[in-house]
Amino acid sequence: MNTAPPSTLPAPTAATHLAIEPSILYFGTPVVLLSTENQDGSFNLAPISSAWALGKTVVIGLGHEGQTAYNLGSRPGLVINLPAPLQWPAVERLAPLTGRNPVPSGKPKDCRFEPDKFAAAGLTSEPSHLVRPPRVAGFPIQLEARAERVRPDASGEFVIVEALVRKVHADSRIVIPGTGHIDPAAWSPLIYNFRHYFGLGPELGHSYRTQTPRDTEGPAAEPARTHTTTT
Repeated sequence: MNTAPPSTLPAPTAATHLAIEPSILYFGTPVVLLSTENQDGSFNLAPISSAWALGKTVVIGLGHEGQTAYNLGSRPGLVINLPAPLQWPAVERLAPLTGRNPVPSGKPKDCRFEPDKFAAAGLTSEPSHLVRPPRVAGFPIQLEARAERVRPDASGEFVIVEALVRKVHADSRIVIPGTGHIDPAAWSPLIYNFRHYFGLGPELGHSYRTQTPRDTEGPAAEPARTHTTTT
């Protein structure tokens, strides 16, 4: 991995570690909104903070009582919608809502049933090409996918979904012209860091495997502030 010059690294210090028991381990993961199909043909929209990509497969962690896990058990089409950092208020408006009625007992006490999640979050939908659930209009990256495997996790409290991405939609402003590559200087994911929202900071370097190399000897460029509204 291309790293910063030694002269810019902090001087070694003696660190003191503490053995702690945090309530959660969201140590900096991307936020996605999953759109899925309900049994009656309407659509659910849910914020997820446990998702990572392996090739064309996105692995997703879900609460086993939620509507999203219920939907994907029998209707595998979904869209993985990735918001920009400044769209975090729309994500947070979804946080206390559930598509299950009655509300599952394992949900927080202030959680309430909401049949129209798009409207409640101040978001609009747009049709997908290959799956029934819609995309979230205005989100920079939208991944149409199919849940190929849905299974319980080791603890029994969650569901692990392996979703194969079938079509990628990307805002033209974050795509390198003439290529199929996302410009990492123009795209910044919304990060969920111990239940606080963050964007990315300046670029520090790049992997030797990158297909979009750039001179990083000078000051790193700030990611472009795309999509300044939440609707």
